[in-house]
Amino acid sequence: MSITTGIEPIDYLIIGHLTQDITSSGLQLGGTAAYAALTARALGMRVGILTSTAPDIDLSPLDGISIHNIPADNSTTFKNVTTTSGRTQYLYHIAHSLSADMIPENWVNTPMIHIGPVAQEVSIDIIDSFSSGFIGITPQGWMRKWDENGQIRPETWLNADKILVKASAVVISIDDVQADESIITKMIQKIPILVVTEADLGARLYWNGDYRHFSPPAETEMDATGAGDIFAAAFFLRMHETQDPWESARFATLIASRSVTRCGLDSIPTPEEIAVSRVTIYTNK
Repeated sequence: MSITTGIEPIDYLIIGHLTQDITSSGLQLGGTAAYAALTARALGMRVGILTSTAPDIDLSPLDGISIHNIPADNSTTFKNVTTTSGRTQYLYHIAHSLSADMIPENWVNTPMIHIGPVAQEVSIDIIDSFSSGFIGITPQGWMRKWDENGQIRPETWLNADKILVKASAVVISIDDVQADESIITKMIQKIPILVVTEADLGARLYWNGDYRHFSPPAETEMDATGAGDIFAAAFFLRMHETQDPWESARFATLIASRSVTRCGLDSIPTPEEIAVSRVTIYTNK
């Protein structure tokens, strides 16, 4: 049985697991769905989330956002461990898979769809549910696997072509492809708009054979968790609004650069940051 809170028409639908993240401060709400949903709400959208979690997860940071939740015994649970060679990530639990039949009927025609798996939980076929509107993809969760200890490792994105030919835009990080430029080259041939984020180096945008790089302003980083998800949501929303990929990438780069100056869900853009980013884009055109 699914649990639904406030199912009303929405502007922005994010599909993927809300997660429990194990941190030094205890369990924290996370996942692409959380960061993207809160960013979309900050940008003035009516937001809905299709997800699966256990009943004991704290969803209070998402108050005011419509959630269609498929109850599970355990919420998808991650832990990040920082080592001298970088970050190692572990997956300890995973909630139910998400499929097309779980989408509320009045969400099928939502103007903006964001498919954001974190642990192979979203069915590839779910994209067939949407015949119109903007479809943004952050495929990170389709590009990872885990071993018997839960340690996450890179995985080839199976059935990528089925998604790419129907997507409006795709955002990946350079880490998602292990800096393999051949994978990026193949993706460019399948999708009209591809963004590759590169942490503090900014982002590069490929659009119908053209390419530009966007450098972020210098900021003091406190926590980069969720920055890529915030970038993606800001990019998709601005792209849907303006139909201008270059402007959308500038805007998303500015928004994401400020997000790393705060920790966890506090990194969601503030009204002041949104206003300044809009002004900066037009000033620097």
